[in-house]
Parts: sequence; C-alpha cells; structure tokens
Amino acid sequence: MAIRPSSFAAAESAVRDPRGGSLDPAVVVDDSGATRFSSGNSPSNWVLGSSAAMRRIAKSIERAAEVECTVLVCGETGTGKELWARLLHRSGPRRSRAFIPVNCAALTPSLAESQLFGHEKGAFTGANGRALGIFRAAEGGIVFLDEIGEMPMELQAKLLRVLQQREVLPVGANEPVPIDVQIVAATNRDLEAEVEKGTFREDLYYRLNMIELRVPALRERAEDIPSYVEFFSQRFAERYRLPVWTPSADAIAEFCSFDWPGNVRQLEHVIEQAYVLQMEPKVPVKGSKAATATVPGRLPCLDLAKLREQAIREALQITRGHKAKAAKLLGVHANTMTRLLKELDGGLDVEPSDGE
Repeated sequence: MAIRPSSFAAAESAVRDPRGGSLDPAVVVDDSGATRFSSGNSPSNWVLGSSAAMRRIAKSIERAAEVECTVLVCGETGTGKELWARLLHRSGPRRSRAFIPVNCAALTPSLAESQLFGHEKGAFTGANGRALGIFRAAEGGIVFLDEIGEMPMELQAKLLRVLQQREVLPVGANEPVPIDVQIVAATNRDLEAEVEKGTFREDLYYRLNMIELRVPALRERAEDIPSYVEFFSQRFAERYRLPVWTPSADAIAEFCSFDWPGNVRQLEHVIEQAYVLQMEPKVPVKGSKAATATVPGRLPCLDLAKLREQAIREALQITRGHKAKAAKLLGVHANTMTRLLKELDGGLDVEPSDGE
C-alpha cells in the first residue's frame, strides 16, 4: 500500500523531468525581495536563496562573468559550488561556448598533463594521434577545476603557467599554444592553511582568487531553507509524478533548526528519498551514526545475529514499517524479508505490502 501523506497537496500538471538528471536549482529573488522559482532557461539574474550572503555572491558572479576573470569558489561539500560556476557561465559572454568540469582529485601526474593540455602524435607510447586536451577543447568557454586543493603539486606549476601566460604546452610539442578560457576553481579546503603546510603553491593560490567567493554552509543561512524545501518538493513531485509536499509550520521549523552537515545536497537527498519511498520528508535522526559506530571503521558488535536484527529494524524504521521497501533497502527478496521477520523474537509490526 503506497503511503500518501495528507500533507501532500495536489499536483495536477506533474510531468516527469524529460532530461532524467539533476536540474539546476533556480531560486529567483527579484528586486522586491520576493522568492520565486524558475527553469534553467531563465535569465541569469537568479540566486540560490534570498539571504544577504547569497545576494552578495550573485552580484560578484555577475561581475566576474562580465570581466571574465579567474574565480575561486570556497565552501563545504554540498553547498553548490559547481552550480555557482554554471551560473557564471550562463551569465556572461561565454554562455554559448563549452563549460568543462574537471575533478582535480582524480588527476594523476602521469596522465593529467595530457588530459589537461593535450599531446602530439607519438608523444608517448599509445599516442597514436593528436589530442586537444581539456583547455584547448574549452576554447572560448570555461574550465571548472573542482577540488583544486587536491591537485598534485607537480601539476600546480603547470597550471600556474596557464594562468600567467594564457597558453598550454601539449605533451611532445615544442611550442606553446595560446588559449582563451576562463578558469573557475572550487575547493572545500582552507587553501591558506594548505599554503602554510606547503601542500599548495602560494603563487597559484593568489592567481586563482582574483575573485574569491565563500559560499556559507546551509546552517549559517537557515532563512534560505524554506525556499529550498519548496523548490525541491516541486522538482521531485514533477520527476516522480507525485503530489507536491506542503510542509506544516512545525516541519519547516524542524528543517530550519537542523544542522545539515551535508548542506544543500543532503537536504535535496532527504526530500528526494521521501518521494522515492512515498513518505513525508523527515530530517535525519541526530546521532544515529554515533550510536551505531563509536569508532570509525568499527562495527558496534561482532554478533552476526545482532547485526542482522539491527539492520532489519533500521530498514523498517526508515520505511515506516513497509516490508517490501525495507527489503529493497536491504537488497533481499520480499519472501526473504518475511522469513527474517519471523526469526526475530516477538516479530515486528510492519505495513502489508502491495499484493499481500
């Protein structure tokens, strides 16, 4: 039996997201301060939230897009740093050209130079042809260097040259190639502290932060949470063809008082998970991880029977007692779930699944 909470309002025109993937959150704040929602095709003058900090970042983004300078976006994981970079791309004269994201944490010195700057035919074993590399492929557009603090030291000097000279030297080439790209970098690290430790080049840091944008954590701008809740509720109602959740005042207060260590990404996940399970969104249980594992990487006990029982009970708690959905979370068949429940002392109260 599907759960349809009474607090879900009707959504007569709901349709599935045709793109199937994530949509760019577009929380628009007009000149009067009113918050509304818009699609990704809207004009670039939108901000992710209505707090003063978000407004300042939006204005800085507009200026950075206008002058096409290098930008460093700092903030905790899940605060939406890449979304700000994409907003910058849509806001400036490079909007019709490429936007290429690069995960610096996944780069290795042996391959990254070719990936970033390209190579000539025969430059190394297996180089059967020329390769442009990311920077030349993004000509006229934007290269987004995500997790720049994770970039290997060997590559930092080469990136510094790109920023200073606006040119790249492909592997195996004798002459550098001029490029026209805007660079936006992002990090969840304190780069000033990394400079002091000697793990990040000081000259590169100052080259990157021509404009430095510090995106505050969600807990530091709780006034934005109702807008996010409304936006994500509308987004996932359309994606999963379900009614739009209309939270009560108490529910909003609970969402606003939660710390959200995973920031906007965690809030988005909580609401989407509720739509997937057709349940009313709830904030995560505080201290749940600490209760199950006091030491990182250690199990709370080594008794397999107790571990199994704990997993079953937690799955049922998450699904509000829905046996079929709990079975899916545990990765077992519904019949197996029935047998496991019978083996527990005293059994557990569960909601009958569809067709049972």
